[in-house]
Amino acid sequence: MAELLRGGQFLVKETNCEDIFTPEDFSEEQQMMKEAVMEFNDREIIPHKARFEAKDYALTEEVMRKAGELGFLGVAVPEAYGGLGMGFVSTLLTCDYISSGTGSFSTAFGAHTGIGTMPITLYGTEEQKQKYVPKLATGEWFGAYCLTEPGAGSDANSGKTTAELSADGKTYKINGQKMWISNAGFCKLMIVFARIEDDKNITGFIVEFDKENPNGITLGEEEHKLGIRASSTRQVFFNDTVVPVENMLAGRGEGFKIAMNALNVGRIKLAGACLDSQRRIISHAVNYANERKQFKTPISDFGAIKVKLAEMATNAYVGESATYRSAKDIEDRIALRVAAGNTHQEAELKGVEEYAIECSILKVAVSEDVQNCADEGIQIFGGMGFSEETPMESAWRDARIARIYEGTNEINRMLSVGMLIKKAMKGHVDLLGPATEVANSLMGIPSFETPDFSELFSEEKLMISKLKKTFLMVAGAALQKYGPEIEKHQQLLIAASDILIEIYMAESAILRTEKNVKRTSEAAQSVQIAMSKLYLYHAVDIIEEKGKESIISFAEGDEQRMMLMGLKRFTKYQNYPDIVDLRNEIAEKVKAENQYCF
Repeated sequence: MAELLRGGQFLVKETNCEDIFTPEDFSEEQQMMKEAVMEFNDREIIPHKARFEAKDYALTEEVMRKAGELGFLGVAVPEAYGGLGMGFVSTLLTCDYISSGTGSFSTAFGAHTGIGTMPITLYGTEEQKQKYVPKLATGEWFGAYCLTEPGAGSDANSGKTTAELSADGKTYKINGQKMWISNAGFCKLMIVFARIEDDKNITGFIVEFDKENPNGITLGEEEHKLGIRASSTRQVFFNDTVVPVENMLAGRGEGFKIAMNALNVGRIKLAGACLDSQRRIISHAVNYANERKQFKTPISDFGAIKVKLAEMATNAYVGESATYRSAKDIEDRIALRVAAGNTHQEAELKGVEEYAIECSILKVAVSEDVQNCADEGIQIFGGMGFSEETPMESAWRDARIARIYEGTNEINRMLSVGMLIKKAMKGHVDLLGPATEVANSLMGIPSFETPDFSELFSEEKLMISKLKKTFLMVAGAALQKYGPEIEKHQQLLIAASDILIEIYMAESAILRTEKNVKRTSEAAQSVQIAMSKLYLYHAVDIIEEKGKESIISFAEGDEQRMMLMGLKRFTKYQNYPDIVDLRNEIAEKVKAENQYCF
């Protein structure tokens, strides 16, 4: 077994296709889980789509209960606390296939299993876990997560909610207001963040909520939202809410850390939750395009529609490749830590934290892909796509929130690069060495010999390694110029992060396809090869544009000229792929199968 790369190291180390996990590697147990979840979605969620769209909150609660009875809410929870104790890949897989029926249920499910339960399993004391987690794992109780406030959104640590210790030191009194709280209408337990005295950081508390005996907790009306209409979203007000001191989560002032780590898990799971939605949108779109005739021809035969089907399928395939690659890295890292003697709690916490960069990358990339997918889905349906009678308009509305929650995509873009820089400073990822090498190579004379590209993906892999050099060149020079002040240069961080995202996504698809070609044949994977090449072509374009924007904004004179020449060298194909051909091959396969079929 090769050494397991640390988070962010994909940028400076080569990954072999044998060392990544793909959806084609699901175990028998995982396949069975996937089928059970898909069956649940088809039976309990999809037939009731109209009721969810009509804001039937009771239905969301009822379906959540059924999910709890079948064990789906406890997939990630250790068996000791009433869960199934399955690995991280199975957790993600459940989230993936249960989320595509409606964003309303997906949100309730994600908020409960992720940020509603996870903070207690990861940070709770043994007593807290014994008391609360079994109820959450089985769906007897539902959880909500109260972090956001009217004045504290992206700046989560700036909340004004207070917790005051009683004179006898036995309880805290919580006062304040939270907003956009998912599951507020039917939860029995809230993870609430509040500040004690003038602490720099907020503190987490486990707060029980019983409507018969509300303990100073009142709820605002249900919010009227663009999408996720049947997910309960309310404001929560605390007025002298009394909480026993033993319900503090982790230590005083550790709430910010809990919030950030809970969001890391939430981010990769949100990426997972956007995958099957894309598969379903593509299947609906191609069904319609195959049936709809204009000019006496099915519209799926037109090149303008083929472009859409091919790009939609490609992005879904790539998102899936990257998400499961990361999920397995996290699972393996957790296993390594357990083997080294960590508790399940420490192992899971550190395992996810290790890949926080990848979690942010995935959150951004996949949430943007699902939005584009739904948007093109509407376009393929034409006027019908705009009607509530077809599934596209609700898919489009539901997709929109994914770019906002679990940290906006802007915040996540800056975080991914910021965390990478921090890792480099700590010596966990050697960025400076490779960045210096790239800078020095710009001074040298480039090689003019034509490499042998006869092997599958040999040119694509060379491109990936050159794209990594582009990131190192741009980020290295910017860091050298600004040092720690780089955090103030948000436009540069966002451009750098777009480069980072495209590298990870493109590499993941190529490695997945290469692994599967070795198991089968090039002929059997020809469409997947086409998707991997098509995605890389777009990635190169984006990286060239973002690289140029950065270089001309922070460098001048000779340095600028030198770096622009480097950029040209690093983004140049020897042999360009035939984009029209690639798209046609992908679209023809999706048309023939009449569904997303990869």
